[in-house]
Amino acid sequence: KAFSIFVKILCIIFYVCLVIARASSVYHQQQKVYSSRGASIIFVVDVSPSMAARDIGELHRIEAAKNAIHSLALKNDGSEFGLVEMAETACLVIPPTMDRKVFFDRLDAMSVGELGDGTAIGNGLSMAIYHLENSPSEKKAVVLITDGENNAGSVHPNTAARLAKSKDISLYILGIGTRGVIPLDYVDPKTNRVYSGYLESNFDPTSLAKLAAECDGRFFETGSIVSLSQAISTIGKNESVMQSYHIKNNDTFYYQYFLLAAAIFASLAWIIRRIFLKEIL
Repeated sequence: KAFSIFVKILCIIFYVCLVIARASSVYHQQQKVYSSRGASIIFVVDVSPSMAARDIGELHRIEAAKNAIHSLALKNDGSEFGLVEMAETACLVIPPTMDRKVFFDRLDAMSVGELGDGTAIGNGLSMAIYHLENSPSEKKAVVLITDGENNAGSVHPNTAARLAKSKDISLYILGIGTRGVIPLDYVDPKTNRVYSGYLESNFDPTSLAKLAAECDGRFFETGSIVSLSQAISTIGKNESVMQSYHIKNNDTFYYQYFLLAAAIFASLAWIIRRIFLKEIL
């Protein structure tokens, strides 16, 4: 009885697969193909250990920064984005690209402590400017996200800010963090040692505000998720570029898979009826 019921179920599934295959199932997807360039934006993100402080809602500073960058990149699908990590030194980890998967994968993998302790703001800014100055994009911008003052590196932040202005590159600075005793925890990526305790945060936005003013840039004090979201939204609007594009239709056909499934279920039903039920077919 069990085999007979099972064979009937297989026959029903076979019939359903055959009908779906006959209907020529297709997955239709539309994709924007841009024929003009959008903005080029490089994020300079502080990855010093203090960015592991948990004071942006329930998030670490570095996590809040990642979420904000995700939000901006998703809303501006016609722009290209790059990423510079900054601490004791600075390095370009993703040059400006429109490949969101590559950009997001590297952004998500970013962690505090990768470049030691310290805040080399001048090095981070100059690194980003170097990779933007020859971009043919109509708008170019550097977005610095940090919680501290410059205390490392070989390039003075004011020098980098003036260089950005001379290259017609917009500068946005997000001072992320709050003052007080703040819980901090992270795993050192080099030693796998777990650090947990409290940070005496004396975050002072004065120097960052002065740095933004040096090149007619914008400074945002972001001590909460709301203020961080508002700052990112403002940057997105300021750096938006009208682009021309056309819609490309991508069709994926699945009838062959349902035909194959139908053949498998039919064969399985035949085997059960012939071998187990001893039916003469």
